[in-house]
Amino acid sequence: MKIRGFEIVNEYKGKDIHLPVRKTSLSAGYDLESADDVLILPHTVGLIPTGLKAYMQPDEYLGVHIRSGLSIKYNLSLPNSQGIIDADYYDNPANEGHILIAIANHSNQPFAVTKGMRIAQAIFYKYLVTDSDATELHEPRAGGLGSTGY
Repeated sequence: MKIRGFEIVNEYKGKDIHLPVRKTSLSAGYDLESADDVLILPHTVGLIPTGLKAYMQPDEYLGVHIRSGLSIKYNLSLPNSQGIIDADYYDNPANEGHILIAIANHSNQPFAVTKGMRIAQAIFYKYLVTDSDATELHEPRAGGLGSTGY
């Protein structure tokens, strides 16, 4: 039985995509690499494919955080501060649950992301719901990024 982990999406199988690993025994985050070369122009947001999807338990989510070195050295950030990958994003019909990372370039210089560059860390989290949460009223996920509305 699968509990939590990462898999390569079909589109990127055979393209030398590495499954994320923690770099030390006490690291909380799994390093996510870019699956392609992407140039992020100054004062724009680039969408970085990872070639990965993540599976987890129904009461968990995957938090995505930019690597601190990239943020500090190159003035980059995630536009939403932390990306949240819900459990039902895995294998959704719109994009198979492909994890894409939005990175904002606040500098005056373009930033080149190269294939294999470690760009973010992913941490699995548990979450709680309220007593009045009516999960039977919620529709199942049917799409990719932004599919639950804005």
